[in-house]
Amino acid sequence: MKSHLFAITFLFSALSAAPAFAEATAIDVKKTSGCGCCLSWMNHLEENGFAPTGEDLNGGWLVRLKLESGVPQRMTSCHTAFVDGYVIEGHVPAADIRRLLDERPDAIGLAVPGMPYGSPGMGPEDDREAYDVFLINDDGSTVVFSSYTKK
Repeated sequence: MKSHLFAITFLFSALSAAPAFAEATAIDVKKTSGCGCCLSWMNHLEENGFAPTGEDLNGGWLVRLKLESGVPQRMTSCHTAFVDGYVIEGHVPAADIRRLLDERPDAIGLAVPGMPYGSPGMGPEDDREAYDVFLINDDGSTVVFSSYTKK
């Protein structure tokens, strides 16, 4: 009897947890073809509860998309993503995207300008350079959203 009770309890807890695992947050990534760091960043997202889909654009279209989406030129990186009404520019850690979605600030989105070594998709985190994640405000101004120190 105990083993049946355990099995039933396990089954119900597994079924109630299943939707949480099945409902990864969709994120649409625009990138250039053959960019390995973009694919590595998408893997980072997938490992952290997102469901990334990628679309390859030629360089000119990608730059235009960034600017039309409100990303200031000084904040650009190699890929641009869209998640739940926000723009994500560059190698933004999944934890910061999660925080953005939880806090829901009135903003365009987040950016990690350039391609800092050790940011997600850009090499090992345990040997990273210091970098900041910026919140892009609706007027194009930016403020530091989070900072990562050199390791």
